[in-house]
Amino acid sequence: MDVGLALFSGFVYWLSSCKVGYTLESSLGSGLFIGFMFGLFFGDMITGLALGASIQLVYLGMISTGGNMPADNALAAVIAIPIAMKSGLDANAAVALAVPFGVLGVFLDQLRRTSNSIWVRKADELAQKGDIKGIFKCAYIYPEIVIFFLRFVPVFLISLLGTDSVISLIESLPAFIITGFSVAGGILPAMGFAIILITIGKPKLLPYFFIGFFAVQYLGLNNMATAIFGTCLALLVIFEKSKKEA
Repeated sequence: MDVGLALFSGFVYWLSSCKVGYTLESSLGSGLFIGFMFGLFFGDMITGLALGASIQLVYLGMISTGGNMPADNALAAVIAIPIAMKSGLDANAAVALAVPFGVLGVFLDQLRRTSNSIWVRKADELAQKGDIKGIFKCAYIYPEIVIFFLRFVPVFLISLLGTDSVISLIESLPAFIITGFSVAGGILPAMGFAIILITIGKPKLLPYFFIGFFAVQYLGLNNMATAIFGTCLALLVIFEKSKKEA
């Protein structure tokens, strides 16, 4: 049992999902940031970022309609990345391992929302009394205490009691099952891109997507070169559109 890793995992998940300061909430909960944090913890930044980026691709097109999230990418990354880094799983297999935990995170979020209704009713009662400090506590302090127990405690226990068991199970599995995980995990990021295409919903934008895809696959351009070419192409489109409007 690695108590230090369990404590760190619980803290990272709480940090990524706490509601203090909505500005950084989406960034702190991204797979890339969580991969960065575990890269620091394990002293292997490249592997941590690679795993985090692979998991983030799955949830790239995720939209929380009405504030209800369809999956918890933060929990998926917090559980899967340390297991993958300790067991040596590749990025694709880690993605396949992460997805079920992303679904589990939705239930934890529903518990958070249910508990928030208690503080809303309490705040209404305090508003009638003019208790501003009490309203502040109901809006910030009490919900954060609940979030801490809903986020930190489950991940701490899973990481403390379950990580070694999962690693032992992975090491005992036949090679063809691990290969199957890798193949399935390799498909999931493509689904993330497909969701983005559906979300965009504009056929005139699809050629730009395929230009970038084939530039990477067949021309061998790296991410930086592709980003520079993409920025230049976007500027050309903006300049041409400005001329027509003028």
